[in-house]
Amino acid sequence: MFVKLTFPQKLIKEPIIHRMGERFKVIPSIYQGVITEKALTGWVVLDLAGNQNTIDEALEWVRSLGVTVDEQHI
Repeated sequence: MFVKLTFPQKLIKEPIIHRMGERFKVIPSIYQGVITEKALTGWVVLDLAGNQNTIDEALEWVRSLGVTVDEQHI
């Protein structure tokens, strides 16, 4: 499942992708992205592998932090 995560500036330096993988046992593979320290936002496209229910829970958690989540059809 491909998803695009868009991070607000305050979350750019946080290890959210790592925490998501550890906490929910999903495997995130970075497909593409642009994140810089001085940017107002950053984004990354991930290919998420794992149980679909677990992926859904992980994405809800990411949303609760203030990250925008969009499904990608690649």
